[in-house]
This record gives sequence, structure tokens and C-alpha cells, in this order.
Amino acid sequence: MDVDRARGVLLGLACGDALGRPVEFASASEINAEYGRLEEMVGHGTWNQPAGTITDDTEQALCIARSLVEHQGFNPADVAERFVAWYDSDPFDIGRMTMRSLSRLKRGDAWDEAGQHVWEQSREGQNAGNGSVMRCPPLAIPYASEREHLVEVSRQSSQITHADPRCTYGCAVLNLTLAGLLEDADVPLQDALEDVGSDVPDELVTALRPLIHGDAPGTLETSGYVIHSLQTALHDGLVAESSEEAIVTAVNRGGDTDTIGAIAGAVAGARFGATSLPDRWLRAIDESDELETLAEQLVEVT
Repeated sequence: MDVDRARGVLLGLACGDALGRPVEFASASEINAEYGRLEEMVGHGTWNQPAGTITDDTEQALCIARSLVEHQGFNPADVAERFVAWYDSDPFDIGRMTMRSLSRLKRGDAWDEAGQHVWEQSREGQNAGNGSVMRCPPLAIPYASEREHLVEVSRQSSQITHADPRCTYGCAVLNLTLAGLLEDADVPLQDALEDVGSDVPDELVTALRPLIHGDAPGTLETSGYVIHSLQTALHDGLVAESSEEAIVTAVNRGGDTDTIGAIAGAVAGARFGATSLPDRWLRAIDESDELETLAEQLVEVT
């Protein structure tokens, strides 16, 4: 595996997250009115944080990556404990389903029970957010060549907080696509949709299949709904001609900018490598060195 592209997965995720953080929830027109085309790390804005600040997207991805390295493999109970410890640190940004699931974990639910309970108690429209797909890319690095196992651990990582099949299989499709990119597949998304399994929700396949050939619907949505986030981020990550173009395009669409930017960044990072990411962005992100080291260690996880 090309280590530079493994680094690109984690660093690209962080760059998209940090670039999108100050404009999260803003519309494309609002971003344009304030920044023109947002291409630089800026401070304040949504959440009122310094330039280069990561959000829950990268913070939870770090939890997964650190656990994978420490345990030399995926340990969902340990990942759940790390999520709870992060939750107890009072993060400034946390999704509702994640918060509800982690609250249940604190009260004693097992790692594979909390998210299930929250999902069963959530109505349609509030039960399939993007909170698990944004954090799952670290799993694609050590399991890139073990595709069946990658599907299993990706779905389990989602189930900790997001048990809806659109979320669990969404994580699997994203990670299979990343694995394909890391392994030099010719048609990584097509391979992902073929390998994910027969139980994958039709809505997910219908939304993503056109992207195989570079097509896209007339409107790419930017809500926090997992189908919208994956469709838009995979489109931007797979068709862009550089990592910077993918991330800037995704973020300037508005909406859930940090998460869609993070997913697009992970995909573009897997395509072009960490060396394709602007140094000015990486210097602004305090966690860049740790993310780079973790990516190198994840390549060696067996």
C-alpha cells in the first residue's frame, strides 16, 4: 500500500472537516457573500473556534485510529469507551444520535445495544444521520485487502451510535471505496457496491450507482442525511482533479460542510495522497502530525 495515500485518507478527512467547520449550516450563497470562494482555513464562524480547528468528525476518527493501533485490530467495545471519554470531554460539536447513544453507553448499554435502542426510538427523518460515516475511514487502511471483514467492522463501527442500515452499509460502501482506491482498483465505487452484500438498502445503491460513471443528479444535497452526504461527498471526491479542488468544492456547497468536506477529503486523499494537500492547511491543524503517524501505523496493523 502507498503510505502517502494512507496518510491522505486521515489528513484529507481532517482538512475537509477544518475547512468546513466555520461555515457549517451556512448556505452556498451565504458562504459566497462572506468569503467569496472559501479556500483558506478561517477562524470564528460557526462554533467560534480558531482557524484549523477540527470537529467531532476528526475527533471520533482519531478515537477509532488510536484504538486500531493500540489493539492491532478493531475492538468495538474499546472504541465505544473512547467515544464516551471524548463525550465526557465536553466537545463543542456532537450530533444528536451520537449524543443519545453515548449517553446510553454511559448508563451501561453494551456497544452493540445503545445505537440500536436510539434508532428504534427515532422517527424517520431523524434516524439516519451521517455521524458514523464521517468517522469510519481509518478502518479502510488496515483492512483494505480484507473486504468481507472490512464490511463487518465498518458496520459494527456504525452500530455503536447509528444502527440504521443506511448508516451501517453507508460506512461499508465508503470504506470499500477507500480500500479500492488504496489498492489501485479501476472502478472502486462499482466494486464497493458489488461487494457490500445483498442486504444493502436499495436507496443507497440507487443514489450512488450513477456516480460510477461520473454522473450526478441535478442537485447534490448537503443535508446531514447519510444518503445525501455520501452521494455529494463521493461525487466531489471521485471527480475532482486534486484533493484541494474536491474539498473546496464540497465545502462551498454549504449545508453540513464539515462532514461532507471530511468525507470528500478522505476520498480525495486516498486518490492523490497526503502530499497533494496544501501545506498551509496542514500547518493550521494541530493534529496533523498525530494523524500522519497513525496512518503510517495503521498500514502495519495486522
